[in-house]
Amino acid sequence: MHIYHLPSSSLKYSRHTSALNLTFLLLSRDYSKSLHLQTDRSLEFHTPMGCHYATRIPRYGRALAYVKPQAHAIITAEGNEVFRLDLEAGRFLKPFELGGFEGPGGEVKSAECVGVADGSHGLLAFGTNAGTTEFWDPRSRNCVGVLAPPANSGTVIDTFGEMQTPSITAMQFHHNGLTFATGNQAGIVTLYDLRSPAPVLSKDQGYGFPIQTLSFFHTQATSEEKVLSADKRIIKIWDFVDGTPWTSVEPSVDINHVCHIPNTGMIFTANEGQQMHSFLIPALGPSPWWCSHLDTQIEQLADRSINDPDAYASATADAATYDNYKFLTKPEMRQLNLDHLLASGKGSSVVRPYMHGYFVDQRLYDEARLIADPFEWERQKQRLVAAKIEKDRESRIRTSARDKAAKIKVNKRLAERLEALEHRFNRKHKDAEDADAKQTADPVEKGSVLQDPRFKGLFSNPDFEVDETSREFQLLNPSTRPTTAPNDSHSTERKRSKTAVEEEEEEDSHSGSSDNSSEGSSEGSSDDDEPIQSKPQPKKKEPEMRISSSAYRKSGHDTRGFAPISKNQKVAKRKEKSFGSRVANVQERAPREPRGGFGGSGLGDKEVTFVPQRREKPKCKDGNDEGENAGGRDTGGRGRKWKDRRSASGNTFRRDGLGK
Repeated sequence: MHIYHLPSSSLKYSRHTSALNLTFLLLSRDYSKSLHLQTDRSLEFHTPMGCHYATRIPRYGRALAYVKPQAHAIITAEGNEVFRLDLEAGRFLKPFELGGFEGPGGEVKSAECVGVADGSHGLLAFGTNAGTTEFWDPRSRNCVGVLAPPANSGTVIDTFGEMQTPSITAMQFHHNGLTFATGNQAGIVTLYDLRSPAPVLSKDQGYGFPIQTLSFFHTQATSEEKVLSADKRIIKIWDFVDGTPWTSVEPSVDINHVCHIPNTGMIFTANEGQQMHSFLIPALGPSPWWCSHLDTQIEQLADRSINDPDAYASATADAATYDNYKFLTKPEMRQLNLDHLLASGKGSSVVRPYMHGYFVDQRLYDEARLIADPFEWERQKQRLVAAKIEKDRESRIRTSARDKAAKIKVNKRLAERLEALEHRFNRKHKDAEDADAKQTADPVEKGSVLQDPRFKGLFSNPDFEVDETSREFQLLNPSTRPTTAPNDSHSTERKRSKTAVEEEEEEDSHSGSSDNSSEGSSEGSSDDDEPIQSKPQPKKKEPEMRISSSAYRKSGHDTRGFAPISKNQKVAKRKEKSFGSRVANVQERAPREPRGGFGGSGLGDKEVTFVPQRREKPKCKDGNDEGENAGGRDTGGRGRKWKDRRSASGNTFRRDGLGK
């Protein structure tokens, strides 16, 4: 529970209770004494210091009322009993037993609401679930009258699906004590004159929800009697005599209770939102004294609307609807030649001023636009036809390959690679997807990357095109062959790289054809005098970024890890045609003088045969080894001369080389 200090518009204090508050009432003129009805059948008395006292009632309560002359708290609850608590004596009194009416309402199972005629005759009224209203005199503690359910009260369906008479959910006495209002579960408000059991007026709230709040008040300006009725959807204020609607308020959240501050135009609502809503109706009354600054703001707004030449009458504003209107500014009005409607109130029914522009009737706007631009309708017609054709075209069945090719404008190789990966992934998980499809009645279709709108620009916008000739792309993809220029006729062809054997066969065929062509050309030149047309030269091969053993060998490097060969060796190597010719060249070469006792050449396997012999170290004059005492430059400090050591430059394999 929250207690607010209204002069400072701030929270005074807040307090928690052990159970949910169903309803409460103030026992004093201020906040110092209050009685709270809890959902756990308990009554709590609160003071500014906290909970003063708590007691329980036999059954779950529904509503609270306070009778000031006797200081009695009246609690309606489940069942046909109404509990009375004497606050002066501090004890419960004998409850009232309802159910004295025998009619179509049926048995009374609960008392839903209570009303007190405070300031007049002091009768108590109880609304029951049977749709009846019972009046009790607290002085004699007897029932003095019963109102039967009205004929047009409607019907509701209970939890078991059966039709029943709607219960009375709200009631209120007029301050004169003769007029009485009830609201039932079906949203029907009925006015009675206590001198007659027949209803005076019946009003339907319109939504079919139970009536939660009823209140009588009069306007300050005209002193007209009004009735406020509220359900969880809307607050309606209507005339007391004939039921004519006066105004209505429909908040954005459900309403639980409505409180009208007496003699003012302020209305508070307890709702399901986070904040409590407040509404000020100036025609109903002034603002409360603790927020009197609102009256000054309202007067300024009223003076502004009166002095504004573009403002329209209040009656027109009340009936203003902007469903079929087009908003135009003043320059747009002059462009359409409608500025003559703005002077002296002309065209007030079709042109309505609003903020920095005007609301123009849609029909007038269409006609003015056609007059200002006669060809606008033809262009609009063409746009409508094109939109219709495009919509019908989308529903047709298209070939997937042609459709994809039309959508993909850049990065076609990337699209093909992604499509291949998706196809491979779908085939791999086909069994799992089939099993899931059997379990679910409506399987969800998975979209590809090409159909994802997030990557649409990657295949249509030239700014996202991948440059395969850039150095960054070549470093990241060293084995990818870049595509040729767009103007090349073979840009879309992708050929398989040839193996080393295929390249050698192609070289042999080229060399043989060149020899035959040279011989044929010489013979032709000697026998015939006719000019010989030169054959078209084959196009140069495109540079390949793929690294292979044949390309590496042609560039002058040996593929077996030996030293680079010389220019003469390159010429001799190009003449080799097969492995047999290379073996023959090795056999015909004269063997070199063996070094270091090794037989054979510098190629292939070698056989080494030696007999280990013990070598005696030279001794000095003192009898010690030479390596122990002397570390001279000739011995190196280890008893071995430097000239006997092998060096890398004298390696047999490096010196002999390969293919000489």
